[in-house]
This record gives sequence, C-alpha cells and structure tokens, in this order.
Amino acid sequence: MNFGRRAAAAALGLMTPSIAWAQAAPTADSGDTAWILTASALVLMMTIPGLGLFYGGLVRARNVLSVIMHSFVILCAISLLWVVGGYSLVFGPGSPYLGNLGQAMLANMAELRQGLTISETVFALFQMTFAIITPALVIGAFVERVRFGWVVAFSTLWTLLVYVPIARWVWGGGWLASEYGTLDFAGGIVVHTTAGVAALIVASMLGSRKGFNKSLLAPHSPALTMVGAGLLWVGWFGFNGGSALAAGDGAAKAILNTHLAASTAALVWILIERIRIGKATSIGIVTGAIAGLATVTPAAGYVGPIGAIALGLIGSSLCFAMVQVVKLKWQIDDSLDVFAVHGVGGIVGSLLMPVFFATSLGGVGFSEGVTLVSQLKAQAMGVGVTAGWTALMTVIAAWGVARIIPMRVDEEAEHDGLDLHSHGERGWELD
Repeated sequence: MNFGRRAAAAALGLMTPSIAWAQAAPTADSGDTAWILTASALVLMMTIPGLGLFYGGLVRARNVLSVIMHSFVILCAISLLWVVGGYSLVFGPGSPYLGNLGQAMLANMAELRQGLTISETVFALFQMTFAIITPALVIGAFVERVRFGWVVAFSTLWTLLVYVPIARWVWGGGWLASEYGTLDFAGGIVVHTTAGVAALIVASMLGSRKGFNKSLLAPHSPALTMVGAGLLWVGWFGFNGGSALAAGDGAAKAILNTHLAASTAALVWILIERIRIGKATSIGIVTGAIAGLATVTPAAGYVGPIGAIALGLIGSSLCFAMVQVVKLKWQIDDSLDVFAVHGVGGIVGSLLMPVFFATSLGGVGFSEGVTLVSQLKAQAMGVGVTAGWTALMTVIAAWGVARIIPMRVDEEAEHDGLDLHSHGERGWELD
C-alpha cells in the first residue's frame, strides 16, 4: 500500500468513524506471478518437446517415436498424480517425512503461499513441472527395449515412492532440510540425483540392448538432438530462475549462473573430445552443456559467476569420465548416459556448492552458525540418503510392476523397433 492510498484511507476513517480500521492483507504480486507462470511453461517445454527431441535424436530411427511418446505419456500421468495427491504429500501439512492428503485435488489452497508473493495454485503448478520431468529423465536409460505399459506404470509408482518423499524431505519442510540443513536450490538432489540413480538401477535390471559394446548403436539424428538440447537450455532458465520464486535479482543471478555453467561445460567437453579423438562432435557439445546445467542446478541461486564457471568445468570433466566408466568398465547400458550426466552432475554440484558460498567469490555466504565443514556434511547427508532411498525404492517399483507387465520386449520387437511394435506407427515415413 503506497503513501497516497494510506492518506486516502486515513481521511476516509476520519470522515466515517463507523468503518473499522484494519491493515490490508498481503496480496500476490502480479510481476512475480507472471514470472512463475512463464517459468512453469519453460520447464514444461523441457519435457515436451525438449527432452523428447533430445532423446529422440540419440536413438535409432526405428525408435524415435517411442521415446517421444514416453515423455508425452509421463507428462500426462504425472500431472494427474500431482493433482490427486502428489502436491499434498510433498507440500501439505503433515510430518517431516510425508504430508497428509488434506490438499488432495488441490483443495484448501491458500490465496498466498506462505512466505511468498504468489498464490499457492501458482506454486503448485510450478512444482508440478519438476515432478513431471524427473521420471521423464529416467527413460533415457532404457530406450529401444522396454515395454510401453511398463514405462507408464513404473514412472507413476516411482514418482510416489521416490520423488514424493525426497521432495518432501528437501523442499517440503522435511527432515533433511530442517534437521540437517541440506540445500538444493533447483533439483540437484531432488531431480538429478534421483533420476540418475534410478536410471543406473533400471538399466542394470533390464539388461543391455542387442549389440551393446559390440556394434555401433549410433544416434540417428544429431541435428534433432541439438534442437532438443537448445530447448532444454532455454527451458532451464525457467527451471533454475523460476526456483527463486520471484521476479527479481535472485532469478537473474540463477539464470546467469545457469548460462555460464552450461557454456563452460560445453566447451570443456568438446576440448576433451578434441584431445582424445581428434574431433569436436555435435553430440559432445550438447552433452557437455547438459552436464553443466545439471551440475549448477543445486547451486544456481547460492553461488556467483566464479562458482558457476568452476562447477561447469568440474562437472563436465567428471561426467565425461563417468560415461566411459559406466559403459566400458561397468558394462551397463545406460543408453543415453542419464546417470553419468544427470546423476553425476547433480551429485557433484550438490556436494561442491558450499565451496563457492564465500561472498568473496560472489556467493551468498554462510548463514549464522553454519561453516563450510558443517554444510559439506549436510550436503553429503542429503545426497547419501537420497541415493540409498532411490536405489531401494527403484528396485521395488521396477520389480513390482514387472510382476504384472514384463519390463522388456522380445527380440523380434527390439529388432523391428518400438515405433511399430508398441505404437503401430513410424517416426519417419520416407517413402
């Protein structure tokens, strides 16, 4: 309420003593609301079309449609799950471990989300997009050989067993944040660590594609992948910038850090490629960018430009190395490197972020009573608990659904491609 309105209200009070004097209740800020609605659209764009195109270009032509379908159907299923009970279980009243269903079907929503300048409905919409993209990331581990029905059922159950409790513990006022002080600005733990660990587990359970590490399973359209990566990069501004939950300097810093980390990581990746294989590839530059985006995500709002660049450099280098470890040393067909890029990136960023908190490096500094060592311990606790819980619940979800719907298609279907086998269509009609 500005000064002019205050004066008018005071004058009205003097002229009409019968009108009760009361301070106006806080209201939603239209600028913040507009930004979070825009950020929600940007994050949704990351799943469709961004992730669908990014993953679709990395598989063989006979499977491109199936991969895009996976992203699309997960979006539909998790959106409904979020409204029916997911939001209430994560952000509703309840215990430090899980909320209750008092806000099921988005009932009893407040006009203003506590502590924010946006309505609770706007907040729920934004958070829904994170719940959507997390299981969608996992599908990159088991492309070209998994049953469509299993993907739908597993992704839904996994969201309930893994995403919902972890999001509660870290973002919903749960025990990891309140008791241990674990921080995660935009999803390095809640999104990328859970998705990466789940991807590694499912890829191990499902087994490798035919010809894995024996013949070339080359991407059918690097151009499509680059377009998808571009959409992911731009969408990530909503992912990280929107997590400031207001249209202000905090959002601007998060977006700037996001951009710097991605740019650094992309250049580092192709430099490593140039040294190792003599060529800088299109798949390499976009993979490096995604590695940088995943690494900076948990820290985007807490560090300065120096920290963002450092995280991009470190994250890209370690993710590149882990791609070789997973596929060549461990012999696990995490087909599109979900663990090596998203998982390792999210874990590295979550663990290293306190190193760059210092105000001399442009960071936010430590809260009173918090030290570098104590925050490092809090981050390690958050990552360790998340990785352990995710691994256990992923096995239970994958095995449980497989008792009803087999995980893997037969050899003939894998040979013919999932586009025709699962959907009766081709991604490309070139005749």
